[in-house]
Amino acid sequence: MQKLSRRLTGGELFPTDEQATAFCNDLYGGDPVAERFIDEVFEGDIGPVAGRAMLDRALTEGVHAVPDAPPSMTELFAEFEDVPDWVRPELVEQGAAIWRRWGTMLFTVAGSTTLEMYTEAAVATPLSLSGGYAGDNALRRFLETSRFWIDLSEPHALLTPGSKGRATAMRVRVMHVSVRRRVAEHPEWDSERWGLPISQGYMMLTLIGGSVAPALALWTLGYQTTPKEMRALLHFQRYMGHLLGVRVGWYPETVRDTLRALAMVIASRSYDSGKHGAELIESFPASFAPRDGHRGLQRLREEYNFRIYSAYAAIFMGPKTRRKYDLPRAFPWVLIPVLRFPLVTVMELARRFVPGVSGRLERIAVWHRENWYRAQMDGREADFQAKGALRR
Repeated sequence: MQKLSRRLTGGELFPTDEQATAFCNDLYGGDPVAERFIDEVFEGDIGPVAGRAMLDRALTEGVHAVPDAPPSMTELFAEFEDVPDWVRPELVEQGAAIWRRWGTMLFTVAGSTTLEMYTEAAVATPLSLSGGYAGDNALRRFLETSRFWIDLSEPHALLTPGSKGRATAMRVRVMHVSVRRRVAEHPEWDSERWGLPISQGYMMLTLIGGSVAPALALWTLGYQTTPKEMRALLHFQRYMGHLLGVRVGWYPETVRDTLRALAMVIASRSYDSGKHGAELIESFPASFAPRDGHRGLQRLREEYNFRIYSAYAAIFMGPKTRRKYDLPRAFPWVLIPVLRFPLVTVMELARRFVPGVSGRLERIAVWHRENWYRAQMDGREADFQAKGALRR
C-alpha cells in the first residue's frame, strides 16, 4: 500500500513518525485551563448553579462584567478571547459559508459517517456511559450537536466577541471537561489502552470529521467541494478547535495530510466496542422513527427522516460493518439520493459558474436547516450541559 500511495500521489500513505507520535501523545492530553476553571468554580465553593450564571454573563458581557471573577475564569477567557497569529479571518469565514451551503447535508453525512467510529471502544465508551447518543436520548443529543454546527457557522460567529456561536463553543468546552472527568474515573475506562476520554487526539479527529471527510463523502451525492474549499474548511475547523480548547501537537493543514491521518486511524481500528457500540450505531437511525401521538404532516415528515437517514447510514457505512448490526432496511429509500444526484450536480455547477446562484442556494440551505432543526426539536432548546450521573 505504501508503494501504491507513492505511485498515485507522490507521497506517503501514513503521517511521518513525528506526526504519528504527536497524535499518540495527544491521546493523553486534556484541557488544563478549562479544568482549573471547573475545579475552582463548578466544583468549588461557587458551585454549578452560580458558576453557570457567571459563565453565561461572561459570554454575553465579557469576563470584566463578572464581579470578582476568579483567577481560573480570567485565565480561561484570556485564552478564549485571544486570536492566534495564524488565524486568517477570510478562510474562517469561507469555511463557515461552506457549512451553511451544505445545510442539513452536514448533519446527514457527519452523523452517518460517525457510525463507523462507534465500533471503537475509545469512542463508544464515553458516549455509552453518558447516554447522550444511546437509546431514547440519541435524537436529542444529535439535535444539540446540530445546533452546535448551526451556531458556529453563522456569518462572523467565530470571530465576533459575544456571539452565540462563541458562547456555544465555550459551553461545549466546559461540558467536555465534566464528561471527560466522570468517564475517566469509571472502571470501564481503560486509560492505558485509550488515553483520556475526549482527548486532544480524538478532538482533532472530530475536526477532521467536519472538514475533509464530509467534503469527500458529499461528492458521492453530487456536492462539489474543491480542494481549495477543503483547505478553508481545515482552517475554519482549526480555529473552532482553538475555541473548544484543542491544543494538539500536530494538526493537518493540507488535504493530503488529512487523508494520511485518516489512513492511520483506519489502519489502527480494533472493532472492540461490543454491545455499547452496537447500541450507539443502532440508536442513530432508529431515533428518527415517527413518535407516538404524531399524526398527519408531522408524522409523514418523521417517516421520511427515518427512511432517508436509514438510507444514508447504508451509504456511508462499510457493508461489512453494516451487516454486523440490526439496522433498518435501506432499499428502496437509498434510491432517493441516487435519483437526486443529477439535480444536485446541476445546482452545484450553477453555483460554481453562474453569478448570483451561490448566494441564493446558501440562503435556501440556511432556511431549510433551521426549519428542519425546529421541527425535530418540537419546542425544546439545546442547553449543552453534562447532567446527572453516568448510566452505569
